[in-house]
Amino acid sequence: MINKFKVAFLGLKSAFLDKSILLQMILGIVTIIVFNYLKISYLEWLAVIILIGVVIMAEIFNTCIERICDLYDSKFNQKIKYIKDLSSGGVLLICIFAAAVAIIIIIKHIGG
Repeated sequence: MINKFKVAFLGLKSAFLDKSILLQMILGIVTIIVFNYLKISYLEWLAVIILIGVVIMAEIFNTCIERICDLYDSKFNQKIKYIKDLSSGGVLLICIFAAAVAIIIIIKHIGG
């Protein structure tokens, strides 16, 4: 059981070394700082923390999918491009939803 946690923590350590994942983590920290300044509500914090986690998880899964595809075929492959595009699209979609939630919260606290 403890071994599984060791492997999981090694995975998180690896995630910190990936540029795309690290960028999402930095954006998550910036988001936390901004919303801490805005003094958002408990429920708003729940939404923000969940969405930050989902965005980072999506980026981790996207990176895994890209790396697996690269192992399968290092040359250009239209089918692999399609898979990578879908995976990246999934990350973009959750980022759009997260941004929409962030905008709604910011408007409530600044403009409303």
